[in-house]
Amino acid sequence: MSKRYAIIGFGCAGYQALTALRESDMDAEIHVFSDLSEPPANPMLTTYYAAGRLPYEALFPFGSLEDIERRYSPVLHMDTPVTAMDAKTRTIHCGEEAFGPFDGILLATGADPVVPPLGVTPGGRVLCMRTVADAKLLRERLSDGTVKSVTVIGGSMVGIKIVELCQEAGLECTLADMADRIFPLAAFPDVSAEIERRLTEKGVKLRFGSAVTSAEEMADHVTTVFADGDPVVSDLLVLCIGTRARTALAREAGLGVGRGIVVNDSMETSAPGIYAAGDCCEGRNIMTGGHQIIGLWANAAYQGQTAGHCMAGDPTVFSGNILHNITHFMGMDFISFGDVNAVGEVHTIGKPTDTRYVKAVVSDGEIRCINLLDSYHISGVIKNYIMNRFTGNKAPLPAALRGLLAREGFTDEFLALFEGGEKA
Repeated sequence: MSKRYAIIGFGCAGYQALTALRESDMDAEIHVFSDLSEPPANPMLTTYYAAGRLPYEALFPFGSLEDIERRYSPVLHMDTPVTAMDAKTRTIHCGEEAFGPFDGILLATGADPVVPPLGVTPGGRVLCMRTVADAKLLRERLSDGTVKSVTVIGGSMVGIKIVELCQEAGLECTLADMADRIFPLAAFPDVSAEIERRLTEKGVKLRFGSAVTSAEEMADHVTTVFADGDPVVSDLLVLCIGTRARTALAREAGLGVGRGIVVNDSMETSAPGIYAAGDCCEGRNIMTGGHQIIGLWANAAYQGQTAGHCMAGDPTVFSGNILHNITHFMGMDFISFGDVNAVGEVHTIGKPTDTRYVKAVVSDGEIRCINLLDSYHISGVIKNYIMNRFTGNKAPLPAALRGLLAREGFTDEFLALFEGGEKA
């Protein structure tokens, strides 16, 4: 008898799990449940669509639902929110309708945008930026000719992309965050300061270190009130404060949950046969050895693949990932790998105001965090080498890579940091 599997949530992790399940079990009956009507979309592309740089179809990197059905033959339950799950019997409830039992269930429920209680509801002149629907609303607002000014709450990677598209559209833009600086979870303070200087030079108004307390939406504007009492009036308010893992199903089913759903290296939860992958779960951070949410597209893909193979009885492990950000905006690059709060020896190349600035913190012979400004074209090789170091590959830098980094201004002393502190 063919086995039956369920995937709850159909983003990157859910799609990759589907492909892995079908690869490992050609005869399986695979049910996919989603509370959306669209195929899996890439959230990182939503700002490009909102800016008019991408067509609507480009938001869906795996193709249409018809394409997916043709390739993998899932039983799709679109616009069908799952309301409950019984981990012991492995059954799923969508309202009054029950499905199962299943041989394995994957929770790939993703994350929701954080919307603080400001007294306004997203949808009019107040928007979030996470989903395809959010991107469509923002594009509509920016293209109707009535928006001249925008307030963006959240000095995040998403927030800065919203600022960029507003600047390109010639709109007055204010970027605000309750943190005292931009990118506080990824950038060293001096790197944040340099990014802020450059943004100010480009005309962006910055408002850091004061929490938003309320907002009032009127017919033709939004007033955003801050804790310091000084309001900002704009035509549009965009919330990019962050996300929160969707863990309600797991929690109500009795699964282990921290900030996200707790999983092992096979992506299995505390309940046998129940797996989790993507932004809803806590994967392994290979730099620290601990578990935490690492909300990256590639991370979700690897976790989904691992979960799919394991559900089908094909033992697989995902060794983990590192915290990292690689982004280009407004003519500058910012790259960060590792824990910005790491303690150790500080090593730098250049100054923040130079054409290229590199700063690293090293302890126990390993780079714990590194920031780069304006070095996008070498970010990939640095990421790969750091990943190799923390997954057990302690080989010296290849001559070609050493030569490339040397031409980019990396000294022999700095290059030695990539090899565990031994001077070259």
